[in-house]
Amino acid sequence: MIRYRAGYKYQLINDYRCQTDIFPETDIETEFITLTREGIMTIRHMYAWDGASWPAIDTKNFMRGSLVHDAFAQLLRDCYLDASFFKSINKELRKIILEDGMWKIRAWWVYIGVQYISNGAWAKPGGERHFKEAP
Repeated sequence: MIRYRAGYKYQLINDYRCQTDIFPETDIETEFITLTREGIMTIRHMYAWDGASWPAIDTKNFMRGSLVHDAFAQLLRDCYLDASFFKSINKELRKIILEDGMWKIRAWWVYIGVQYISNGAWAKPGGERHFKEAP
């Protein structure tokens, strides 16, 4: 029998490090994600994420933003970050996708989607992916 989690489409080949505008009170260190008090996020190789959520589509100018946003969502779900960071995390996504060349109107719709339409379901504690089993 195997145990696995479904829903992931991508897996990071190498560590990714970036400066963010999210500054926790203390350094955060998990198996796959580090976030320093100075806002430096490191996402380690083999981290898995699901890219853009429906109805958004995965494009090259969405990949880096979806990676960082999903890592932040995991930190929120696992209670490493407080819900007070919710809006700042969504702004971080918008900043990254604009840097990567996404049209402003699409970036605005992405922001509206994660900030208001999803109602933050992706960030609520306990929203982690559950294990599945197969013979």
